Amino acid sequence: MTDRVLGLLGLARRGGKLALGEQPVAAACQAGRAKLVLLAADAGGATARRGEKLAQMGRAPLVELPYPKQEVGRSVGRSSCALLAPTDLGLAAAVVKGLAQRDEGLLALAQQLEEKAGRRGPARSRRARAEKPPAQPDVQP
Repeated sequence: MTDRVLGLLGLARRGGKLALGEQPVAAACQAGRAKLVLLAADAGGATARRGEKLAQMGRAPLVELPYPKQEVGRSVGRSSCALLAPTDLGLAAAVVKGLAQRDEGLLALAQQLEEKAGRRGPARSRRARAEKPPAQPDVQP
């Protein structure tokens, strides 16, 4: 049985919405694109400290995954991966919601990310409609 969270991470990677590894996660955090920083359960102490610093720098929550780095890596098409960051807010909310089913301590974060994602969606669509020129009627000569 495949886990929903690992499936979401694989989908995010295929969609280009996931920074994998220390360098890409650092770049996403510096640019403010990281919505969440994820750390594998068996990540080393130095990697965990770097993950904390990157999450603080990017003002993104840090969440430890309940999966070892080999399992995380396999889900994203690598041999192993200890540090990753979703760059899509809706995806980050879905990942935390899936993790909250195992760890109730993440329920508040899941709700916070879902509310944030919900606020962003309609505003973007309103802006897009406002910028869209009115449709021209079809006139036949």
